[in-house]
Amino acid sequence: MIRAVVFDVGECLVDESREYGTWADWLGVPRHTFSAMFGAIIAQGRDYRDTFQVFRPGFDLYEQREARAAAGQPETFGEDDLYEDVRPALAELRADGLWLGIAGNQTVRAGRILRTLFSEDVDLIGTSDDWGASKPDPEFFKRVADVVPFEMDEILYVGDRLDNDILPATTAGMPTALIRRGPWGTIQQSHPDADRIPSIRIDSLGELPGKIRAFNAEAR
Repeated sequence: MIRAVVFDVGECLVDESREYGTWADWLGVPRHTFSAMFGAIIAQGRDYRDTFQVFRPGFDLYEQREARAAAGQPETFGEDDLYEDVRPALAELRADGLWLGIAGNQTVRAGRILRTLFSEDVDLIGTSDDWGASKPDPEFFKRVADVVPFEMDEILYVGDRLDNDILPATTAGMPTALIRRGPWGTIQQSHPDADRIPSIRIDSLGELPGKIRAFNAEAR
């Protein structure tokens, strides 16, 4: 049975449209052009960070994050960037008695923002920078399992990416839920693994509580 639900961040909870738009602005590239190249890179199965190299060879994302912060233009997100289904879904899952967490590939700064937004809604907020391990590294999912008070097969990991979320979480022994939205969720939806691997498929977090109830009913 599913007793805990752990969420990815980008395109699962947070709409990253504005964030990537500000990166296009920082690079001096039209947002439409940046978005088109971003999608093409993902469709080719390449690392999304290659998008930056197209427009500025040698681009160091970590260094540029620091440069943006120093210039008063840090990467950021807030309540307005959350998908509309996030708050209601968390409340319903909590009412169903599920243990909730957030864990994704995020910076220390993003972790602070997440704690400001969600500290009263979830039991855990962890980031790759906190743990020194990034998805899809198996160590990341081991860290998740270490801090969640349930067995690996009782922890549902929810994400929008097959490569970074669903496949490695499944390999670690977790049930998974694939949400179909954002660049990866849209582009990867036709991949054979999108139907074969996830325990649950959803188009909205609003579907998740009911899907978990059905999953648990079958597991009894």
